[in-house]
Amino acid sequence: MIRVDADKSVRFCDGLSRRDFLHAGSLACLGLGLPGLHALEARGAVAKQRDMNCILLFLVGGPSQLDTWDMKPDAPEEIRGPFRPIETNVPGLWISEIFPRMAQMMDKVALVRSVNHTAAAVHDTGHQLMQTGRLFSGGIEHPHYGSALAKLKGPNGDTPAHVLLPRPIGPTGGNMPHGQNAGYLGKTFDPFVLNADPNDKAFKVPDLLPPDYVTAVREARRRSLRSAIDGAVGSFEASADARLLDANFEGAFKLMSSPAAREAFDLKSEPEVLRDRYGRTRFGQSCLLARRLVERGVRFVTVNMFETVFNEITWDIHGSAPFSPIECYKNEVGPNFDNAFTALLGDLAKRGMLDNTMILAFGEFGRTPKVNPAGGRDHHPACWTSVFAGGPFKGGQAIGASDEIGYAPKDRPVTPAEIAATVYQGLGISLETELPGPQSRPLRIVDHGVEPISELF
Repeated sequence: MIRVDADKSVRFCDGLSRRDFLHAGSLACLGLGLPGLHALEARGAVAKQRDMNCILLFLVGGPSQLDTWDMKPDAPEEIRGPFRPIETNVPGLWISEIFPRMAQMMDKVALVRSVNHTAAAVHDTGHQLMQTGRLFSGGIEHPHYGSALAKLKGPNGDTPAHVLLPRPIGPTGGNMPHGQNAGYLGKTFDPFVLNADPNDKAFKVPDLLPPDYVTAVREARRRSLRSAIDGAVGSFEASADARLLDANFEGAFKLMSSPAAREAFDLKSEPEVLRDRYGRTRFGQSCLLARRLVERGVRFVTVNMFETVFNEITWDIHGSAPFSPIECYKNEVGPNFDNAFTALLGDLAKRGMLDNTMILAFGEFGRTPKVNPAGGRDHHPACWTSVFAGGPFKGGQAIGASDEIGYAPKDRPVTPAEIAATVYQGLGISLETELPGPQSRPLRIVDHGVEPISELF
């Protein structure tokens, strides 16, 4: 993650200078030659000239498919659960009563009801698969979608290419990486992490201010760097300070010294009624902040709805402490998501941003169809639902289907690798693109033969 106290020297993973990178042709930056461009054209991914952005709402804990977007009202009581389905504004498409606002916007939303994986039924593996498309193995950590995008397209002005809100995923029981870093691409392409609660009344973007642990020496260096940046780019790149500056520190300094970038984090400038519409929660205000960031040049924003599954009300409804009861979906978790998601969707549409901003909402797995003795549901990666909206995605549809109890896909099974391919195609990145992997060995952004979910486009 980006920190302002890192002590490594500046280097770019590909060996290019800043000027080399900025002056390189756009196709070269994207790793595309003519074959790659033709592949993009064949898939229709270059139909628009505007860059596509993305906001990923990661639903830490794993929402139950049977209590959210794939209900089974005709199943036995121990399967169907306590909630009832409601009609949406799309004929024949029903979702849970815990999402009344979403039900009125389903014409803009697509559900994929047949997502599944065969890895271990633990949170961490699902986090990896759903944010990178691959399971980590052999010491190789694959990059998050936003980090890959940062590597391929770079920042857009003074704002970072990829921002993570409000904090990284913490302990979820597996003690493994969660797939929210740049992995083998290197720390240069890690997301900028806010590490603060935007719903806190005292919120003032603390990570963009000089933290207490920055020494006087670094403070002096920061002042000298401000002067250097104000001068010619060439003289700055030639300075000793710049050569010693860690790329992560440089990114944080640019944010700290840019009024435009800092303004992106100023939630107090938003109308109170709009802040209320998103919901006065950590997640709700993070979604509003995500919109502000994309509006001001951030290419990819990841919003973690929760940071852990322990001793906090989350989607992880095992039914007893330290986990959550199933009733929290109706009383707390459902309204929290419903308010924030629909406010974000409507806000982007009103501002003319929805056509070039994808909204993704998914967790790491689903839940067991049969309610357990504690009255909850346990981990179940064999079938669950993921949500897509905005950008190039066609709303008002459900893709794939589960069986009569929501246990396994009945048709059109979808893997995390196919979701990754869908994300990259939506972003306008060729699936033939290669990234510099470990020991500089090129690795395809998705494996050969993996295709996107074509029905979404």
